[in-house]
Amino acid sequence: MTELSKSGSALGEPVKDSPAPTAFLEVRDLKVHFPTDDGLVKSVDGLSFSLEKGKTLGIVGESGSGKSVTSLGIMGLHTTGQYGKRKAQISGEIWLDGTELLTADPDHVRKLRGREMAMIFQDPLSALHPYYTIGHQIVEAYRIHHDVDKKTARRRAIEMLDRVGIPQPDKRVDGYPHEFSGGMRQRAMIAMSLVNNPELLIADEPTTALDVTVQAQILDLIRDLQKEFGSAVIIITHDLGVVAELSDDLLVMYGGRCVERGPAEKVFYEPRHPYTWGLLGSMPRLDREQQERLIPVKGSPPSLINIPSGCAFNPRCPYADVPKDNVTRTVRPELTEVGSQHWAACHMTQEQRERIWTEEIAPKL
Repeated sequence: MTELSKSGSALGEPVKDSPAPTAFLEVRDLKVHFPTDDGLVKSVDGLSFSLEKGKTLGIVGESGSGKSVTSLGIMGLHTTGQYGKRKAQISGEIWLDGTELLTADPDHVRKLRGREMAMIFQDPLSALHPYYTIGHQIVEAYRIHHDVDKKTARRRAIEMLDRVGIPQPDKRVDGYPHEFSGGMRQRAMIAMSLVNNPELLIADEPTTALDVTVQAQILDLIRDLQKEFGSAVIIITHDLGVVAELSDDLLVMYGGRCVERGPAEKVFYEPRHPYTWGLLGSMPRLDREQQERLIPVKGSPPSLINIPSGCAFNPRCPYADVPKDNVTRTVRPELTEVGSQHWAACHMTQEQRERIWTEEIAPKL
């Protein structure tokens, strides 16, 4: 059975114990767990963040860190399995423009999906239906939320394909997904996501498997369309380089939790968590000559069934023994403010982190 938040009513209205949200999107202590035969998979285990309209949040982390599960939770897409029941155990709060989504009526969330919030999926070839034309799928997405005839909706579909840079949109609108290249399919997916002018757009690995030139075009397209529509955007990726210039804020996830978050410039140039250092060290630089070989993060991401005790990153952290009393292996660190609007979850002191970053890490990047 679904584990719902205790801080909202059945219709998603705030109750006295739950303060009203101050941001357009506000996620509070989100937990998404999946019961399996092997144990409870804690895909997201207490995640909080907020996002304003017109701003972009980059969520970064390795595969299995909980990024995509977070996005699906916001969209209300964890309804799977028999009889439409949610397989996931979900708790916490997700506020979208004053509406609490986890406790809201599923029909109401369904009406919001596509109109108020939309998602660009990681693999457009599997997300788009192979049997229907691109135009048919965009028309369907538009007519669900607008009482218009097919002819009007088709004009809207052609207009959106043109906006995302697909050549000859009046002809390509009748093409099938397999007739489009990878970059064109991604553009068609963006057109479908934006056809109803959503106020929240979630892009899950929007540039995966695309060559670098097309990657840059897709990211520029998302940025330009965001300016046009004024949407709040979440970019989910494993590559810090993808969100280097696109994001206003960054959230770094590891083991289902946030280990660092703050303004993008701060996270890039003054990171305060060893995992973020590892991500930066494994990212190639084109703005200057690389003096050292890229340094991958040693080891593998943790099992979300058996997350290490203490700091989840401690088995891979080169600085796990810096804090005294073996605290990194026994006590889970909480997010603490390390700068203006900048938080990190690490047992090392601020002085220790600043010294290691300045003397050991930064000179190698």
